[in-house]
Amino acid sequence: MNNNKELISEIIKDIKHDMSDEEILALLAGSKISVDPAKEAKKGTSFGQRAADAIAKFAGSWAFIGAFVGVLLCWMILNILLAAKAFDPYPFILLNLVLSCVAAIQAPLIMMSQNRQEEKDRRRAENDYKVNLKTEILIEDLYKKVNRILSHQESVLRQAEGKDKAAGKAETGASAQGKGKGTQ
Repeated sequence: MNNNKELISEIIKDIKHDMSDEEILALLAGSKISVDPAKEAKKGTSFGQRAADAIAKFAGSWAFIGAFVGVLLCWMILNILLAAKAFDPYPFILLNLVLSCVAAIQAPLIMMSQNRQEEKDRRRAENDYKVNLKTEILIEDLYKKVNRILSHQESVLRQAEGKDKAAGKAETGASAQGKGKGTQ
C-alpha cells in the first residue's frame, strides 16, 4: 500500500512539471501494483490470530465433528456404566456445562477468524481493482496507439495510391503523346 501511495504522489508531483501522457504511462507500466494478499496477511499476524485461524479450521471439519461425537459418546457411556460411582450421572449436567463452555469459547474464535478472512478478501479485491485499473489504462493507451498507426497507414496508403494514379496518368499521357508524334 505504501508503494502505491509513493507512486501516486510521485506521479502527481511529476504531472505538476508538465509530464506527458507517455511519461505517465511509462511510469505506470514500470511500477508493480499487484501484491500477494496471502503473503501480506502472513506478515502481520499474531500468535492469537494464527491460533484462531487454526482452531476455526479444525472446528469446521469433519474430523472435529467425529472426535467431538466420540468424546460425547465416551463420556455418556462411561457415566452410564459407572452408575452410582459416575462423576457426571444422568442427566449429564457437567457435560452440558462443558458443552456450553466449548461453545462460548469456540464462537468468538470462529468470528475472529471470519473477520480476518473478510479482511483478506477485502485486500484481495482492492488488489484486483488496482491491477484492473492499471490494465485498463494501459490497454486504452495501446488502443489509441493502434488507432494512430492504422490512420497513419491509411494516409500513407492513400498517398501511395495517389502517386500511383498520378504516375499512371503521366505514363498514359506520355505514351499518348508518343503515339501522336509517330502518326504525324
